[in-house]
Amino acid sequence: ILNPAISGIENYVDVKLSMRNQWVGIPGAPTTFYATIHGPIGKSDFKSNATSFDMKGVNPRGRQYWEEYTASPPHHGIGMTIMNYRTGYINRFTTYGTYAYHLGIGNKTTLAAGFGAGISGTNIDRSKIELANPIDPAIGASGADVSNISPELNAGLWLYGAQYFAGISAHQIIPTKVALNDSALYGSTLVPHLFATAGYRMFMTEDWTVLPSMMARYVQSMPLYVDFNIKFQYQDRLWLGGSYRLKEGYAFMAGVNISQTFNISYSYDINNASYLIGPMQKGTHEIVLGFLLNNGYGDMCPRNVW
Repeated sequence: ILNPAISGIENYVDVKLSMRNQWVGIPGAPTTFYATIHGPIGKSDFKSNATSFDMKGVNPRGRQYWEEYTASPPHHGIGMTIMNYRTGYINRFTTYGTYAYHLGIGNKTTLAAGFGAGISGTNIDRSKIELANPIDPAIGASGADVSNISPELNAGLWLYGAQYFAGISAHQIIPTKVALNDSALYGSTLVPHLFATAGYRMFMTEDWTVLPSMMARYVQSMPLYVDFNIKFQYQDRLWLGGSYRLKEGYAFMAGVNISQTFNISYSYDINNASYLIGPMQKGTHEIVLGFLLNNGYGDMCPRNVW
């Protein structure tokens, strides 16, 4: 969702389906659905030792595995993203294809560059607008719904290795005017969104790893949003995590890798901005279903995005 350079980063075709229900209890609160799929082209990693296979009593992703980690040969990745965002009477639908190229720049380090291109559509459903005064120039006089189609372009870089990752990306690179009614006087502008992410993985024991990470998001004329995250993972089986966004709120997350083809994760967010919507809402729920297709190596969890 955030960085197209990740396309094709793993050995399998990665599919994600997500539903997010935000600010439960508030009428017209945002809901988001997305579906993503991406996979590699010409990528071939090879198992190099017995500990790469899941044997009883052995952690296949223990210290030895990561000490012998090597960068993948140069390869391509392609993908597709479909997303629908609805809040109140506004619905926004986005779909775009992605491409990335992964190049090893060291024995254990790879740099990927990617971009995504497609379209976004915004729809105003006037039947959901209730006005005390039916004459409002910001709504328009025709009474008809308003729909807009605009181009979608994003790009990013992703640097990754056995213990760390760092990325930068930009969404909505092309600023686009969106009309909110049948008059050119009232509208909105879709402006670029910039993201920066970084994380580092450490071993606590042979079976447990901890991953602190951060994400910063910049949007013109908006405050800088910064998330601090931490994730604890047990072998390749399950993980627990938390996130704190400065001046905004925090979240709790958990996930289980049920098999070599399916995983599931869940998050619960709490907004602590009580002066805005805090007392009115009951938190935010999101569930993500993951499918690992053509998983020839039998990976239980990602090798390069964790």
